[in-house]
This record gives sequence, C-alpha cells and structure tokens, in this order.
Amino acid sequence: MTPFSNILRGAVERTPGAIGGAFAAYDGELVDQFYQGDSDEWAIFTAHYGIVLSHVQSALNTWHYGEAELVMIEHANTDILLGAVLEGYYAMLAIDHPASLATAMREMSDAVIELRREMG
Repeated sequence: MTPFSNILRGAVERTPGAIGGAFAAYDGELVDQFYQGDSDEWAIFTAHYGIVLSHVQSALNTWHYGEAELVMIEHANTDILLGAVLEGYYAMLAIDHPASLATAMREMSDAVIELRREMG
C-alpha cells in the first residue's frame, strides 16, 4: 500500500458505513484509492465526482466566493464527500446510509490534511 492509500484506508475504516475513498486529480485521473470492489468502476465513479467538484468550484469562482473546501452530495442510499486537497487534487469518501455525516466530515477533513502533508 502507498502512503495515499493508507490515508484513505484509515478514513474509510474510521467512518461507519464508508464503502471507499479516493484521491484524484480534477481531470479525473485517479491517483490512489481504497475500495474493495471493481477498481475500474470506482475510477469512473471518482472521475464523475471530480467533474461535479470542478463545476462547483467554477460556480463559486464566478461569484468570487473562493474555493469550496468540502462538498457533500446526498443521494437516496449513499452520501459523497469531496474535499479539496491542493490545487488540482481532491479526495472523495463514499458512505452508505445510514451515515454518520459528522464522523465522515471529520475524517474527510483529517484525510485532506494528511494528503496535503504527504504531497509536500
């Protein structure tokens, strides 16, 4: 395992209901992941949410609100947390319902800090 996947693994394991974590570039390129299922499907899933985060960032920049640090998308059965890591990179955490969003948000915040540190 790499340092990035270890950070993601820790966030997933400490978040009840978490199904996976990813670290990727805004263009959708997967840098690393911690996911037990089909890695190709997870990479596509991650890339789609990178596009969503890019659109959110663009909208916020249009209004000069600054960058989003954390974006949460709630679906019927799964919640997605996206955290801005450094310019051009983000982390993603997927959590099945019922989800402890407070725990997930704390773990995402901690993972982002650790990923930034690891990137140097």
